[in-house]
Amino acid sequence: MFVRRHPFLFFLMVVLGCLTTTFLGFLGIVGLGSSVIGSQISKQQANSKGNIGIVEIEGMILSSKKIIRNIQDFRDNDDIKVIILRIDSPGGGIGPSQEIYREIIKTKADKKVITSMGSVAASGGYYIASATEGIIANPGTITGSIGVIMEYANIMEIAKKIGISPVVIKSGEYKDMGSPLRKLKDNEKQLLQKLVDELHNQFVFDAAKGRNIDIKTMAALSDGRVYTGQTALRLKLIDRLGNLADAVDWAGELGNIKGKLTPVYPKEDKITFIKRLADTLFKDINISGTVTDNLRYIIN
Repeated sequence: MFVRRHPFLFFLMVVLGCLTTTFLGFLGIVGLGSSVIGSQISKQQANSKGNIGIVEIEGMILSSKKIIRNIQDFRDNDDIKVIILRIDSPGGGIGPSQEIYREIIKTKADKKVITSMGSVAASGGYYIASATEGIIANPGTITGSIGVIMEYANIMEIAKKIGISPVVIKSGEYKDMGSPLRKLKDNEKQLLQKLVDELHNQFVFDAAKGRNIDIKTMAALSDGRVYTGQTALRLKLIDRLGNLADAVDWAGELGNIKGKLTPVYPKEDKITFIKRLADTLFKDINISGTVTDNLRYIIN
């Protein structure tokens, strides 16, 4: 065999093969990194010349920090006449949604803000959109889902089968409420239901106020069901049908922009390739703990 007859040559071939593979892999990483950097540069260059700012809200809304910062940056930029929120989100935490809602209300005192809905803008996505001057969506956009849900998994029976017995030392009667290792008591269910109802009422009130719809009418539409953009238009939950390009034209009208309409995006954060890769891999993963933990991640 070749290996036995020419061990040195075989070893050399293996080393060269490894080096070639590593080099090609490095080129692949460099090529991908260059593409990402090029995208950042183009957005940064456009950002200084545009007159319509587009803030993207994508995926689960678990944090408001970046979105609020982007809105504030466009608000403080005198070249930007109108801000478009491009929402493609199924919802998220009530707290972050309310923070963004409030920032929009403050921003509208200085500049027009409208919403362009993508494939889905439901629950927390609709909460945010309701604060803007107007909403445009596709006929097939999924929106609505106005409501609040809290859920957790109970693994008590599984724990019993494998011999796990919880030991709890707590400072108050309700501190371990929602533990996955025991049943939820009736009085605990009532407390959590009261909490969900209160949060739901906040959602309905804000959405009704933002859309200038009678609160009883909004409450009737807020049973958690979803609507297509076409149905939402009929129910006055949105204002127009159209895509992002139509939203840009609408923004030009609202902002009385003369000449060319130039939509731009915020400057992207400078993050490493590894972090960007990690965000891509884990952005759709939602890890939940007890109900106490989930209070931060209540899906509205």
